[in-house]
Amino acid sequence: MFWIIGIVVTFGSVAGGYAPHGSFAVLFQPLEFLIILGAAAGAFLQANPKWVIFGFLKSFGKLMKGSPHDKKAYTELLTLLYALFKLSKTKGMIALEPHIENPHESELFQHFPAFSKNHHAVDFICDYLRLMTMGTENPHELEALMDQDIETHHNEGHAISGAVTSLGEALPAFGIVAAVLGVIVTMGSIAEPPEILGGLIAAALVGTFFGIFVAYGLFSPMGKNLEQFADADTKYFECMKQGLLAHLQGYAPAVSVEFARKTLYNHERPSFIEVEEACNEAPTV
Repeated sequence: MFWIIGIVVTFGSVAGGYAPHGSFAVLFQPLEFLIILGAAAGAFLQANPKWVIFGFLKSFGKLMKGSPHDKKAYTELLTLLYALFKLSKTKGMIALEPHIENPHESELFQHFPAFSKNHHAVDFICDYLRLMTMGTENPHELEALMDQDIETHHNEGHAISGAVTSLGEALPAFGIVAAVLGVIVTMGSIAEPPEILGGLIAAALVGTFFGIFVAYGLFSPMGKNLEQFADADTKYFECMKQGLLAHLQGYAPAVSVEFARKTLYNHERPSFIEVEEACNEAPTV
């Protein structure tokens, strides 16, 4: 939502400042746009592997919806951790196997629909609970493995945001390319009357304007937004990590959940009472 509002404010401010003094028809230069956006798209395809390109295309949904990791999502996550840890403590680790082997068919996971839609998070928690059921007991070794796993996921997210940021940095240069080509066209028509030359010069300058404007008004903020989304996703995984490590060290379910809760930023961290109330209503299987 704020991404859309930001675009409206940016474009509206520029258009509102220009409107009293100029004609929007002058700014409509489709060939300049083709040069800039086409060259930028080609460079983007050259610079990035297929998974980054498709990740960028899928990221528009994230930009529209914003980060899903709000207080409500974390309350659900902490409640799920409590339910899993309680089941493990009361019935043994072996009781987790039906749920972690087939999480999409698990009666327990079905009570947490937002979490279950995040297949990366589902895989993460099931993989490490599975290691625990297989006899992993050293928390330091498991923590090192989790850190590597989280770092890999984090780097994947930042590869996409970095690609978009690099695209934003390149667009002003492509705007200059379009402007130079416009000047070349103008010089080839130097014998034309001033009104025609003025139109050609204006078209060339539109290239510089458009390249800079879409770079700093659209693509660079988009890259920063995706970078923050990747950071928020990393925090979500770190929350799971702390809860799992505390459980591995033998803490009670409520204490393990508190370890996980304390990793969160203040603006998205549910209070102790909110978590306690949610955990008291946690489903049992």
